[in-house]
Amino acid sequence: MERTLIAPGVHLSYDPAEKFNRCRISIHFAFPAKRETATAHALLPLVLERGYADCPDMTRLTKKLARLYGADLTVDARPMGCSHNLCVSVTGIKDKFALEGEPLTREYTSIALGAAFHPYFVGGTFDPEAVGIEKQMLKKALEDEINDKRLYCLHQANREFFGDSPAGVRQEGYLDEVDGLTPEALTEAYREMLRTANMELIVLGCTAEQTAAVKDALLAELAALDRAPLPLAEDIAMPRREPVHKTENYDMVQAKLCMLFTLGEPMRTEQLAAVRLAMALYGGSVTSRLFLNVRERDHLCYYCSSSFQSFTGSMAVNSGVEHADAARAEQAILKELADLCDGPITDDEFEDCRRGLLSGMQGVEDTLGGIETWYYIEVLRSGGDPAKVQTPAEARAALQAVTKDDVRAILRKLTLSVSYLLTKEVSAYAAE
Repeated sequence: MERTLIAPGVHLSYDPAEKFNRCRISIHFAFPAKRETATAHALLPLVLERGYADCPDMTRLTKKLARLYGADLTVDARPMGCSHNLCVSVTGIKDKFALEGEPLTREYTSIALGAAFHPYFVGGTFDPEAVGIEKQMLKKALEDEINDKRLYCLHQANREFFGDSPAGVRQEGYLDEVDGLTPEALTEAYREMLRTANMELIVLGCTAEQTAAVKDALLAELAALDRAPLPLAEDIAMPRREPVHKTENYDMVQAKLCMLFTLGEPMRTEQLAAVRLAMALYGGSVTSRLFLNVRERDHLCYYCSSSFQSFTGSMAVNSGVEHADAARAEQAILKELADLCDGPITDDEFEDCRRGLLSGMQGVEDTLGGIETWYYIEVLRSGGDPAKVQTPAEARAALQAVTKDDVRAILRKLTLSVSYLLTKEVSAYAAE
């Protein structure tokens, strides 16, 4: 993947990806997450995906994509630590496979830039009808969150864990603000994104000439904007503290327990390989301690897994438990962490986890989406420093070099900050 600066706050990442019969053009916008515009930015991708100025409704857009041999337009938003990320992406077959020699890449570029920079406006703002429809969709999604108790428990734990820090901004939006969103407010949030965001143009599967044309088209769009891009948000970590236990009571069949741990300091990029293996050993694989011991041997939970968020130096352990077993499950989870920190790690379990990770990482470059996701997260994680951007091959080599002591060094830094339980029995869990 080649990456070059093409304008202030704008980079081009390019890979010809010759083994694929499809190509992909994506424009990523990364900007600081802000509490006051979080709900507007959560609504924005829903409205942008409906169409754009030259193709202003979903029916015409769907027909246009179908004529391009089933091309696909997606607009989505993803939380990235203290940053918000919105991505406009178009994927379709390469020009050389067009039956009548149609300039497909040029069409894909037009759609991507249209969706990103020329939304369908009515009277200078987003179409009120489209905004109204998508507000209802966002509102329903936020209302339905309470029905997914696993996700709800994680979100509640995150709110307690991150508090008022930038990483605590609810990038899915806030239910009580949806009704009050106006087309004017959404338009202002959109224009703020165009003005302040760092942009990453990622072109995969195109020739050098096609990529140059995409770049020139983007630069022409930027020339018409008043840009003042903000620096990429730096990684953070929540400080260590005495663990906080919270309980909510619901009439539910299965209790949900979410435990959040902090490194106490931002994760360094050179620690990533050790973190990956540490998670696989602890709770991120079917050979992990949490799966084999807490779930299979002790029968304390229906599921139990760990995951790590590199942007915030935090680890989450999520589990579904019997209501009466919540306290025992928490203690078992903490014991497995302590045993990995100070007890023996067999060669077999260590190498099983390493092989599993290596096998999964072998497939990163098997899809255009996999390539894009890998490199874009690497760019964000490295703060844009090219010296810190790892290729999948380099990441696999780094993983091969990780030792048991490297893993223990990471795990010993993790301390429990928040334990959040959803249960129907008040007495099932000792709240602090």
